[in-house]
Amino acid sequence: MDVELRASDDDRNRVVAELHRHTAAGRLTLDEFSDRAGAVWTARTLGDLAALTRDLPTLPDPAVGSDPVGHGRRELLMLFAAAAFTLLLLGAFLAVTRN
Repeated sequence: MDVELRASDDDRNRVVAELHRHTAAGRLTLDEFSDRAGAVWTARTLGDLAALTRDLPTLPDPAVGSDPVGHGRRELLMLFAAAAFTLLLLGAFLAVTRN
């Protein structure tokens, strides 16, 4: 893997799904997941994405289409992460503009 290659949205979605599985396994807290998921969407390269999971063990790929309920949860969790990131940006914007 060339760590300088630009990351795609599919690459980012894959990393968020991996972070979700580690959170479900108890390796990450919800705060850690939220922080890392927010960083996924600002990552530019594959190396940036790899740094977010470097301290986590490699997980086997889940079987495609084997868990439709889990897929829905994954989408909901990604939506939650995007909403949390948006709230953080809004809070930072409000903090800066009040000064």
